[in-house]
Amino acid sequence: MLTAAALEFLAEYHLATLATLGRQNRVHAVPVGFTYEDGIVRVIGSRGSQKFLNVERSGRASVCSVDRGRWISFEGPARIDEDPDAVAHAVALYAGRYRQPRVNPERVVLEMQVERVLGSAPFRAGR
Repeated sequence: MLTAAALEFLAEYHLATLATLGRQNRVHAVPVGFTYEDGIVRVIGSRGSQKFLNVERSGRASVCSVDRGRWISFEGPARIDEDPDAVAHAVALYAGRYRQPRVNPERVVLEMQVERVLGSAPFRAGR
């Protein structure tokens, strides 16, 4: 359960770091735009990129977004979805938070089912 402050933060323009487990158990961390909707974090990108290959291999991901003293981190099982409707939905969410992305015929979406949330005090439930 996310607080109202956390949901407000997730509607603002903030980039994040996506961390995946790469070859030889090395952490692969890259900057991304992301969206959150109904317990799912989405990241759009190109088929075959390292971050997506890592998710296909390990099935897990983490996203952390920071703005000064405010931060929120999500972790959970992840998968890559190539379904055109799923990709279109992810693009629409991304455009609503950031801007309309350029056309990309190789676009896919990473979908992470959130199983753990960490965050600064205003984002923790019960506050």
